[in-house]
Amino acid sequence: MFLTQLLPAAAATCSYAALAAPAAAPQLTLTPLADRLTLICGGGGNVVVFNAPEGVLLVDGGSPEQSARVLSAVRALSGQKGVHTLFNTHWHWDQTGSNKTLGAAGTQIIAHENTRLWLSTDADVKWQKRVYPRLPPQARPTKTIYTTDTLAFGGEQIDYGYLPQAHTDGDLFVYFRKANVLVGSDVLSAGRYPIIDYSTGGWIGGLAEATHQLLQLGNEQTQYIPGTGTVLSRTDVQAEREMLVTVQQRLPKLLAQGMSAPDMVAAAPLRDQEAQWGDPTQFITNAWPGLVARARELGVSIV
Repeated sequence: MFLTQLLPAAAATCSYAALAAPAAAPQLTLTPLADRLTLICGGGGNVVVFNAPEGVLLVDGGSPEQSARVLSAVRALSGQKGVHTLFNTHWHWDQTGSNKTLGAAGTQIIAHENTRLWLSTDADVKWQKRVYPRLPPQARPTKTIYTTDTLAFGGEQIDYGYLPQAHTDGDLFVYFRKANVLVGSDVLSAGRYPIIDYSTGGWIGGLAEATHQLLQLGNEQTQYIPGTGTVLSRTDVQAEREMLVTVQQRLPKLLAQGMSAPDMVAAAPLRDQEAQWGDPTQFITNAWPGLVARARELGVSIV
């Protein structure tokens, strides 16, 4: 039912079918990343599966709506092994949709402490005009960190750590050192602007610093895994970093002129970026509150 012939890691694009899906649901695809390491796309957010002798380790679990299909694919990949550990790269539901099922089964769930806090409250995401209800206690992370840590599992060294106030205020990277696969989740994007969830602590400066941190961790051969879509190269991440630095230089100058978010959008400060990154309206709109908050912290007067 799933792929029997694996493409080389360099050709991994998350673009070929691996598991049949109902017509109404997105198709799940499997991309081999390295020995025992697979990327599942199409189940909400990307899911990375590490199939070790002692059990399965997952980075993210897809959306609540797609969790059953994702976990079925995981069982097919692993020969019905149980899930030993689940990483939540941040609190968003596209990444934490399997927490209820796996938490109830006793799976260790690792996240940043801020992710646990957001999953323990009703999260009001103003830019989406939506309130996400808290998860039940058994679905929340059972181990949290503030900085960095390392997990030895299945013969792999898995380093993980905080990417401060980037996409949210609880982002984690997860780095499979031996396989040289680095999960940056929704901090990373290609061909479109990343989302800044300012309602839960994300801001443009944190995103720029996070991409720099991910580049420092990896090398030319690293496979970078975004929150959705295809595997990224170092060149892709460098391009995102350069774009974010450009934005970080331009938008504060407009804020200093007293511009609101709609004023900034109308000023079209990113027109030269649109061919590569698309319409910046949502990106600028979500960047504005974080810029205002930092200006106030520095005592800068905003007209």
